[in-house]
Amino acid sequence: MLFNSLEFMLFLPVVFILYWFVFRSRNWQNLLIVNASYVFYGWWDWRFLALITLTTTCSFASGLLMDKLSVWKRAICTGNVILNLAVLGLFKYFNFFVENMTELAAQFGLTLDWGTINVILPVGISFYTFQTLSYTIDVSRGHIKPTRDMIAFFAYISFFPQLVAGPIERATNTLSQFQHNRHFQYEHAADGIRQMLWGFFKKMVVADNCAIAVNYIWANYNNMSSITLIIGAMLFSFQIYGDFSGYSDIAIGCGRLFGIQLTRNFHFPYFAQNIQDFWRRWHISLMRWFTDYVYIPLGGNRCSKIIQTRNIIIVFVLSGLWHGANWTFVAWGLYHAVLLCAYLSYRDKIITHFNKPLFKAVGIITTFTLVTIGWIIFRAPTKYDAIHYIEHIFAFSGSAMSDLSVFNLPLVLTAIIIMLTMEWLNRKREHALHFNCNSAFANNSVMRYSLYVVLMMGVCIFSGTQSQFIYFQF
Repeated sequence: MLFNSLEFMLFLPVVFILYWFVFRSRNWQNLLIVNASYVFYGWWDWRFLALITLTTTCSFASGLLMDKLSVWKRAICTGNVILNLAVLGLFKYFNFFVENMTELAAQFGLTLDWGTINVILPVGISFYTFQTLSYTIDVSRGHIKPTRDMIAFFAYISFFPQLVAGPIERATNTLSQFQHNRHFQYEHAADGIRQMLWGFFKKMVVADNCAIAVNYIWANYNNMSSITLIIGAMLFSFQIYGDFSGYSDIAIGCGRLFGIQLTRNFHFPYFAQNIQDFWRRWHISLMRWFTDYVYIPLGGNRCSKIIQTRNIIIVFVLSGLWHGANWTFVAWGLYHAVLLCAYLSYRDKIITHFNKPLFKAVGIITTFTLVTIGWIIFRAPTKYDAIHYIEHIFAFSGSAMSDLSVFNLPLVLTAIIIMLTMEWLNRKREHALHFNCNSAFANNSVMRYSLYVVLMMGVCIFSGTQSQFIYFQF
């Protein structure tokens, strides 16, 4: 079920009313969340429900077993981690592994008769798998006590707002909320609706309109001018940001409607002044997951420069693979690892010279440019397409005007400018419609509600072609 669908617009108020006005006790509310989440998730393909049920049940049981059989804690944790990763690997990486092993063997004159399997990638499997893994690891480390409330645990893993595209939640934050009573708070719900509205604007007006242009340019990039390809790369930067951060805004806002505070996943990343700052702001929940469960156990930065560099490369290559079974994602991760290592090597000099307002602006533009180059690699269907796209940019040929006449570029640029302006003005707040309560704008109800109406009209009138969220495929 898509957030930007009529089904969800009918589904959400029904669940909301039942949650607050019919099932008022904590256990009944949690049970409602589980059932509603399974309806939401099964809307694509009901067969996927067996997979998420298996993963959730095994992780819940492993927590209880680790508590009861403490001597075997490490073995139980390892077993559940292997089980979860095996399920993820089978559905997401098996064919990728077989195809590459077959190709590698052919280079040595060998023939491997390994068949691939015809499976559909379950929606959101990478997200809920990482949630169950974090719970298992945290229990084994003694950071949290295993829960005996099975319904609360199922609600934590399957909570429909963030189930299929994050944020990747930790038990210390979200599970604990499902284990306590919730009470309706108008201020939180109202702010949640505002954040959802902003998320819908970013997804349906910015991202979906950018997608029309980006898809056209990528489908014909061999015949496009350099200027058009540069514009296409920049538009994809805004498409993926509007799409993914828009989803996160809708998810977090929706969570607040049910009294659940989800983790912030984006902190205006395109205002980052360097590549390290960018990765502190982009997909925050994923980078914290890799930091806590991969980077720090490997030694983090409390080691030699060579080992730290190795750790960074491992984390970003794994992050690339997490996004998909394609060498373009691996290359994208490696590209960012190189950028981050280079920045850390010269950070002191960069900070010294980029400490003035003008240089901060240069830092933002430079970081955005480097990130956009990375998005070319990320968006490319194959590594060869990525190389050819970049080669065509530096060919410096053709005129952009005829290329750009097939889509509504003024609308796209206007939507991007509105998005950037709103987020810049509220860059110190939780989201672009989270106004300072002491500001003149926040205290002027006419101006505030006029803005909300304009944004809603924009969503209704200027929405691009409906498409599923990009990160659903991960």
